[in-house]
Amino acid sequence: MADESPKLRTVNKVRPPFALNDFPKNFGYIIGEELVYLLATKGRADLEGGEWEAIFAKSIGAEWKPSNVGLDDVVLESCAWGAKTVKAKTPSKQKIVRLISGRNSLGYSFNVDDVTKPALNDVGNKVLHIWNERVADIRKRHKHLRTIVMVKSDDLSEVLIFEFETIRYDAELYTWTWNKRKNLEGVEKSSGEHKFTWQPHGSQFTIIETVPQNGLIIRIKKPKKLDRGKVLKELGFDKSWVTVIRK
Repeated sequence: MADESPKLRTVNKVRPPFALNDFPKNFGYIIGEELVYLLATKGRADLEGGEWEAIFAKSIGAEWKPSNVGLDDVVLESCAWGAKTVKAKTPSKQKIVRLISGRNSLGYSFNVDDVTKPALNDVGNKVLHIWNERVADIRKRHKHLRTIVMVKSDDLSEVLIFEFETIRYDAELYTWTWNKRKNLEGVEKSSGEHKFTWQPHGSQFTIIETVPQNGLIIRIKKPKKLDRGKVLKELGFDKSWVTVIRK
């Protein structure tokens, strides 16, 4: 009789706060409210990365903890997110996005100053190795790691939001070539699809992601900008609120 594998209790299995792209109730309305408020107070469609991180954290009841690495800026229970924004003319029609994912310096990490000397795939593998180590380090502290992306129109009247698992990549599955701009491109061997771009000058690393079918589309009515004078009057502002000191 062959040995049978024992059944084990999965007591250590930790579930994420919610399933991938199955956002909490009222998530979309909170995002929309924040976008309307931003447009009304700023008067321009200017959403910075840090603002998106804070808005996303608020919308799911998480903690906003900006990090240098940029992979765990938002934390809720066992899950951490890195937040990205991308511009598109019509977000709801966007099929792929190019996400700037840090600076992978071969000079700093591997003491490789001339990237033309090592074999081409060796250079690409080193670029991926830096990314993989970064992800592995974050995963030591969080059971689940995701990236939350906002694809935004120029005027913020429409946005597309989706998330995906932040993973390490098997270098054996990709091959590398130099493009016409002398940047390194990583291509998936099985599909021939362009997956990564690395710029030797500046070390910028970009990952290309497919937009999922179940992304969340939010459209808002653009508000008028709040009148500066009326806001200050409502606050009861006067010159005593300001102290000017000359050195």
